[in-house]
Amino acid sequence: MLTGVGGDRDPAMTGARPMVEARTEDLLRELAPQVLGALARRYGHFDACEDAVQEALLAAARQWPEEGTPEQPKNWLIRVASRRLTDQLRAEQSRRRREEAEAVRIPRERFAAPAADTARPEDRDDTLVLLFLCCHPLLATPAAVALTLRAVGGLTTEEIARGFLVPEATMSQRILRAKKKIASSGAPFRLPPPAEHAERLSAVLQVLYLIFTEGHTATAGAGLHRVELTAEAIRLTRLLHRGLPGAGEVGGLLALMLLTDARRAARTGPDGSAVPLAEQDRSRWDAAAIAEGLELTAVALGQGPLRPYQLQAAIAAVHAEARGAEDTDWPQIVGLYRLLAAMSDNPVVRLNQAVAVSMVDGPRAGLAMLEPLDTDPRLDGHHRLPAVRAHLLERAGDVDAARREYQAAARGATNLPERHHLESRAAALAPGESHGESGLSAH
Repeated sequence: MLTGVGGDRDPAMTGARPMVEARTEDLLRELAPQVLGALARRYGHFDACEDAVQEALLAAARQWPEEGTPEQPKNWLIRVASRRLTDQLRAEQSRRRREEAEAVRIPRERFAAPAADTARPEDRDDTLVLLFLCCHPLLATPAAVALTLRAVGGLTTEEIARGFLVPEATMSQRILRAKKKIASSGAPFRLPPPAEHAERLSAVLQVLYLIFTEGHTATAGAGLHRVELTAEAIRLTRLLHRGLPGAGEVGGLLALMLLTDARRAARTGPDGSAVPLAEQDRSRWDAAAIAEGLELTAVALGQGPLRPYQLQAAIAAVHAEARGAEDTDWPQIVGLYRLLAAMSDNPVVRLNQAVAVSMVDGPRAGLAMLEPLDTDPRLDGHHRLPAVRAHLLERAGDVDAARREYQAAARGATNLPERHHLESRAAALAPGESHGESGLSAH
């Protein structure tokens, strides 16, 4: 996957060149938000800075594999981007002078470094500030997700558009409007003050989790996962956790991501079909990610007050600690979901809670919990509700009703592996077929 450096790979690359370019792309992905943060802090004008950084990244992607990586690559990018930005601002000043005949001047100090900021831009890492800026409450969530992936995550506009099933021109306009809204708001380039911290952190965490969930189970397409998105969400959450080590919510989200992503290799079969949690080969789970996730969960649970991400991490930890599906501590999971449902009006939480309750009190108890969700507009047309109902009906022995629900869920699923799984469950419940456990789980 290309980062936000633009352009296509050189088709003439041979031998070690692809490996060199891959290492360059990894380095540029890491440095891009730091360089953008340095320029935005010094000059303001987030949108102009982002354009200049993209040009510097493109220059690096072309030059470094041929000429070698500079000894101080971040400084190199800052210098190149600064020159591009300066040229751009001077050209803009000249154009305005000509058009307005000196009637409206752009003060030079508008583009100068703030007098109070004496640190060299290369001495600081402003990635955390940049992340908060891209997730500003002024932006709608889709715009914040797109801008974060572009400016902090380093994905190209084309990649973002493809992932969210919109034309590239549409996504380009969405990102452009987001940058203009931030610029017009006059939002200072610094971490939010204490009075706004909780609200802004909540927006950042929501954006990161949305990026992760889209990668964990893609909204549409032929693959169940979009690994580049889960990896990027985890990377950015690590950065946030490094900057805010005492924030239990952040540690909880990172733990949740690691524990969930640890199952990735076991979530699909050899043919790419979806494998439910209960049927997964747990020897294929990532033991290192689980160990890190469990440790993070233990720490986050002690960093109160408890919030949804810590509780979701605790639920994922219970699953991770079970040696097999039959060893899962379902009563503990039910208790955690009870706490989570009390603080989160999220219908997906209710769906998962119904599955957990069914494992303790039987499928009919779970089905009863689904009834209020039939009228929840947030689940209108979503395949997850009929899929969970089908699973519980099958366990309850109502085969015909379960088959109809599986069919309805399959019609609503836009991800092909999920659709094929649901269709196979419906087919397995056809008259004359042996009816085994579906293994479907919403966790």
